[in-house]
Amino acid sequence: MLRQWNGIQKPSDETLAARLDAARELLAKQQMLVKEMKLPVLVLVEGWGTSGKGSCIGKIIKGLDPRFFKVASMEEPTAEECRKPFLYRHFIKIPEAGNFQFLDSGWMDEVVEAKLHQNMDAEEYNSRIDSIKRFERQLTDNGYLVMKFFLHISQKEQKKRIEALLDNKDAKWRVSKKDRWQNTHYEKCVGVYDSYLEDTNMPSAPWYIVDAKSRKWTELQILETLTQGIEIALNNHALSVPLLQNVFPLVPMPKLSEIPLDCAVIEEELYKPQLKQLQQRLGELHNRLYRKKMPVIIAYEGWDAAGKGGNIKRLTEALDPRGYEVHPIASPEPHEKARHYLWRFWNHMPKTGHIAIFDRTWYGRVMVERLEGFCSENDWKRAYNEINEFERELHEWGAIIIKFWVQIDKDTQLTRFTDRQNTPEKQWKITDEDWRNREKWDQYEEAVNEMIQKTSTVYAPWHILESVDKKYARIKALQIVIDELEKGLK
Repeated sequence: MLRQWNGIQKPSDETLAARLDAARELLAKQQMLVKEMKLPVLVLVEGWGTSGKGSCIGKIIKGLDPRFFKVASMEEPTAEECRKPFLYRHFIKIPEAGNFQFLDSGWMDEVVEAKLHQNMDAEEYNSRIDSIKRFERQLTDNGYLVMKFFLHISQKEQKKRIEALLDNKDAKWRVSKKDRWQNTHYEKCVGVYDSYLEDTNMPSAPWYIVDAKSRKWTELQILETLTQGIEIALNNHALSVPLLQNVFPLVPMPKLSEIPLDCAVIEEELYKPQLKQLQQRLGELHNRLYRKKMPVIIAYEGWDAAGKGGNIKRLTEALDPRGYEVHPIASPEPHEKARHYLWRFWNHMPKTGHIAIFDRTWYGRVMVERLEGFCSENDWKRAYNEINEFERELHEWGAIIIKFWVQIDKDTQLTRFTDRQNTPEKQWKITDEDWRNREKWDQYEEAVNEMIQKTSTVYAPWHILESVDKKYARIKALQIVIDELEKGLK
């Protein structure tokens, strides 16, 4: 794209000034419409060193209400961020609905720098490109406007700016080793930048190359392109998105009604010694996980009163408390609801060597949100593929993913509900919502069957825990976790 790019002719100074005033005024007006229509806008500004990314963002936001935008400068990832999935630090920066997020560099800079300095082979580069394309497509599919700008200057212009900054004792600090390296290896950089821009130029999130030789001309190009993008997004905000074919390899799963529950029982005299033995083994594996820096994600879903909490407790009893965290997932808070539904789960991803246990998960999208009408039909139907992509991203990062559905029958649930209702110290466990959900048992069962069938992938399969006998389910869960960890550690 860079090699074939010719740019557009800069207008006269008088015309430029008039258009600039009009574009600034239009963006200020659009900001209120963006807020009213709850459109999230992500603006990524990439480009050459000394091309003016930061100063350009500063000019663009000057006329905006500061309550409804944020600016972030994405430096090199910290040691802590390097222990999280690649997309983690970028995904958590996405804006709330109705707000702008401006990024001074981002995922492009991180990837091309690694490729330029040979810190990434071709296979890893292609994997990162796939991750980025999925990330940007998921954002646009979920109603985000993603605007990507690359500020382009010639080698001669960059050298001129570097020399001017170095001659100014108060500004020389702004020239980095990276800027000098770029200018010396300009042609090599052009080749890598060009490949990246081609690889990630998508109809839903295209690249806009900006002639950055003149500061005001740079600002005008970005403002006019941005306001045009906002206008189109506001007009198309309610459109549904075509569903993608699920191409992920799936593991065949039975329907819930086909799972026998009466034979899933363990005798009391066998339970305690098995529990002790399995917990001891799990503790040993936890130490190895930390040493080998392998992340683990354990996800629990199941019927209300199925025994998820007690099951999780028997797992965590065996673990070093410094190396795991349990995340009880309730209804999303307003700031969570205002973002992509996976945002709050990205925020809870474990570091390498640590374990994250989720008591309810991202699968709420295709269960409670589907049945209670908290999202559109297009949203939850699209989510199967998005969730498979999400888990694939975690798998490729190196995470061991273990997913449990805790299964009971309707009569067992009624018995446990009644016991909770009639026992004062257990009443906090039962709510009116639990009873309302029970009335929709058949609808939930249909949704769960579809969920399990469409998201039990070879890299993140579902495991059914028969939990009419809670002790049996606990032993089975421990055995499965141990088996999966041993397999992953090999």
